[in-house]
Amino acid sequence: MAKVKVGLVQHTCTADKAENLQKAIRGVREAAQKGAQIVCLQELFTSLYFCDVEDYDNFLLAEAIPGPSTDALSAVAKELGVVIIASLFEKRAEGLYHNTTAVLDADGSYLGKYRKMHIPDDPAYYEKFYFTPGDTGYKVFKTRFATIGVLICWDQWYPEAARITSLMGAEILFYPTAIGWATSQDPDTNTEQYNAWQTIQRSHAVANGVHVVSVNRCGFEQDGAMKFWGGSFVSNPFGTIMYKASHEEEEVAVVEIDTQASDRYRTHWPFLRDRRIDSYQPITKRYIDED
Repeated sequence: MAKVKVGLVQHTCTADKAENLQKAIRGVREAAQKGAQIVCLQELFTSLYFCDVEDYDNFLLAEAIPGPSTDALSAVAKELGVVIIASLFEKRAEGLYHNTTAVLDADGSYLGKYRKMHIPDDPAYYEKFYFTPGDTGYKVFKTRFATIGVLICWDQWYPEAARITSLMGAEILFYPTAIGWATSQDPDTNTEQYNAWQTIQRSHAVANGVHVVSVNRCGFEQDGAMKFWGGSFVSNPFGTIMYKASHEEEEVAVVEIDTQASDRYRTHWPFLRDRRIDSYQPITKRYIDED
């Protein structure tokens, strides 16, 4: 299908995992009512963003994929005839955990998972304590409505991830996300960080000639030390913002995307044609020393 309606579900979370799942399902239903065919949920939507601390009890939040959450969402996907992109805390084995997104097709079938490749470790984002880096490689999923690529939060800062996923045939790049402002920072620093976050993802849209859909959470967590900045958005293949959510409010939005626009942008701005793939070997090095 050329024209696809994508749904973005931006909301706050609580410490009640079941409540968060039901809230997300209500968001999926609202998006479907508005015509959405593919609905993307935010990163780790079944819980508070627990990576603000290093606490072994938080491993109890993890679950198998497929598992209880994907089973519940699969039934909803089948009932509504929508694709659901669901970011979850995966327990792969005893002592082995991932930050993982599952994709459920419009008939409720489980299409597979992508495990987050880039794992941050910053104040209030102690993800390396919890998550093993992904080993699925970059993935695309051929859903009923479009071939989609899924990357997760910190992945969004890396042009290599977007490029590879696009070269694999992704017509749309989705980024489930959990990122916010530190309340201890001044407003100018916070604004600069949000703008950088949005700009880097819009640049992925431009460089690869694809739409980008980024879905973030909102609201205060960590006893008010972190305010998730919302600002979920959709970019067209030349970086134009088609929709931007507020920084404060919960929102369910539906945006129509024309995947055939990629052909027009890629033809007139032929970045893929002019790539010098014979010269890119140095990118596989950690750093290039002069000697």
